[in-house]
Amino acid sequence: MTVIFQNRGKQYKVKVGDTLKLPKVKDLKKNDPIVFKEIVFFKNEKGESYIGSPLISGISVKAQVVEQIRDKKIVVFKKKRRNNYRRKIGHRQDLTLVKIEEINQVKVSDIKNKKETKQNVESKSEGKKGDSNGT
Repeated sequence: MTVIFQNRGKQYKVKVGDTLKLPKVKDLKKNDPIVFKEIVFFKNEKGESYIGSPLISGISVKAQVVEQIRDKKIVVFKKKRRNNYRRKIGHRQDLTLVKIEEINQVKVSDIKNKKETKQNVESKSEGKKGDSNGT
């Protein structure tokens, strides 16, 4: 199973057993559980794909915090020739290391039924132009 989910404006593609580096979440400690519910894309073992518009309901990703870490240092060096201008700045990003434990889903038929009923309701509510004025 492959899932793409959203977290804080970014999208991540995961499978069960993957580890992710997410921007630091202050409230979480080691071994705390996290649930991601903003699922954008889902592909099951049979090869069936489901694309959300914008999100898919009935699927969630459960993960566990492995550790709160700091990423490797990034050196930012700025230079302008002939001006004797040089700046060297370092930066280390705070991250939360997360391991994906399981992908929970409602029955696929339930997801299909919801989509079909939604489409049926929309098609019934759509009328032709001029129907409402009696002509």
